[in-house]
Amino acid sequence: MGMSVPQCLGQLHICKGVVGLATGAGFIYLLYKAIKAGIKCQPPLCTTSPICIARLAIERERHGRDSGELRRLLNSLECKQDEYAKSMILHSITRCVYLLEAEASACTTDDIALVGSMLDDKDNSVKIQALNTLKAFSGIRKFRLKVQEHSIKVLELIASIWDSELHISGLRLLNNLPLPDYVHPQLRRVMPALMEILQSDYILAQVQAIRLLSYLAQKNDLLYDILNCQVHANFLNLFQSTQPGSLLFEVLVFAERLSEGRNSPHYRAVKWHYNEQSLHEALFGDESRLADRLLALVIHPEEEVQIQACKVIVSLQCSQDVGVRPSVCQPSRSYFNSGE
Repeated sequence: MGMSVPQCLGQLHICKGVVGLATGAGFIYLLYKAIKAGIKCQPPLCTTSPICIARLAIERERHGRDSGELRRLLNSLECKQDEYAKSMILHSITRCVYLLEAEASACTTDDIALVGSMLDDKDNSVKIQALNTLKAFSGIRKFRLKVQEHSIKVLELIASIWDSELHISGLRLLNNLPLPDYVHPQLRRVMPALMEILQSDYILAQVQAIRLLSYLAQKNDLLYDILNCQVHANFLNLFQSTQPGSLLFEVLVFAERLSEGRNSPHYRAVKWHYNEQSLHEALFGDESRLADRLLALVIHPEEEVQIQACKVIVSLQCSQDVGVRPSVCQPSRSYFNSGE
């Protein structure tokens, strides 16, 4: 690691006995060498790095001055850039939006539209950074509706591109927005993709997917589409105690909301039919082993998982009490009615 100029001069001072022996010209030369070495040891000032930009901009805003950095970045995004440059600019914009509240609030809906247009870029890294930037802007109340306009495009990307990082960024954005009713037809179309992401092996994407599905399970017009969605034969592996606690908790919340939705008078007023490989059959069908998995989770090391597992058990018991399909969760009766 390099020394600063004072450190270099300090070392020179320690060696003053030697320096004292030098002639006047020699001393000046030694001093020159010490200063030059100190300057060379200084790390280069990189004013274009995101960290430097953020530090400078925050310092200016702290003193009540507009750094102008966010506006400069947005203007540069309008210019023709290669994919790498666009990705880095969007990344810097995201940082500035989070860190520079006053400057971010001064942006316009045209700026949001500009960032949204990057979702059409051919490069996935640009799409991902644009999703992150939109999520940052969605935290500002006056931009939420404008960001919301890109919901359908975001759903299309999630369904059409199998990229875990894109899924995480897109789903985080959607989970940060209220999804209006006009998006529901598109949600129905992407439901199989959401279910595939949930059954993937990438925990961060799974957690985001299950959070969105849990939110959608509370929508009356989407509940059947979720329950009738096809799942893998090993779907109940998501309820194994070996799964990460964060994922287990979200999966249990999802199961509880589905169970509550099935119990609602609105849903019970219709006689629904499900395909054999549906989520409904995996969770609530005659051959489901969900009850076994739930009872194992009651003694899970994490308390929130235990509590949520108990909530699902109670909800399933309620579904039997209200008479939802006599054969539903048949294996659960021997457990839940035995007093355990």
